[in-house]
Order: sequence, then structure tokens, then C-alpha cells
Amino acid sequence: MKREIKFRVWDHNTDTMMIPDNFEFYDGEIGWIDAGREAGPKSGNDGDPGQFEIMQYTGLHDKNGRKIYEGDIVHAYDQEPNRDEPDYRGSEATGIVEFHGSMFMLDDDIVLDYPPILEVIGNIFENTEMLEEEQ
Repeated sequence: MKREIKFRVWDHNTDTMMIPDNFEFYDGEIGWIDAGREAGPKSGNDGDPGQFEIMQYTGLHDKNGRKIYEGDIVHAYDQEPNRDEPDYRGSEATGIVEFHGSMFMLDDDIVLDYPPILEVIGNIFENTEMLEEEQ
């Protein structure tokens, strides 16, 4: 079975989301990260892994085709197919994508591939106001 393995990182020093170009390992642990901003290769940063928050790609896309990563804030819903009201969404939840045990979940209680309709609405670093709204 083949799956796409990707990462992104949040750089705490520059408050920027970046795509890592290289992870250097020492004795089986990440010892150095080279990362580039999505804006281009000349605007990246590199350093000790402690300055970065590493987030793994879930292998899933939202309803708009956007890749879903750990740390994303996702609105999930399952629309009932035989409803007369076009705006009815059935059951829904909004939460943070996290890895628990052996699977990606939404806020520690919903397996990420159910409900089947997912929409990324932000992430925990660039949209902290959404976290405050949730509480």
C-alpha cells in the first residue's frame, strides 16, 4: 500500500507556515530542518527542530481539494441526501485535526474520514481567533 507522506512546519521564530525541504536525522531523531516558505525558496528558514512545529498531511482533501494537515481547523458535516431543505447539513462539528493512537481525528473524538464532507477553515497558528470562538 502506497500513501503520500508530506509535512508542513510552523516556524515559531518568524510566525510563518513553511514547507520543509529537508529533515536531517541524528541517531534516529530530527536534528535539523531546512524549510522554505510557500512564497519561494529564497524566503525560507532553517534551524533546530525546537523552533518548528511539525504537522503531517493526513492523506485527505477537503471539499475544495485543499490538503488537510494536523493543526488544521476543519468543519465536518454529513448532509442527509433526502432532505427538502437545501441548507440543512445534518450532523456537524468543527475542531482541530490531531493524531491519536494510529489515526487522524477531529478533536480527539471523531475519526477524520467521518462525517464525509470536510472543509478546512483555518489552522491553529494563523487563525487563533477561531480557537477562542470554539471555547
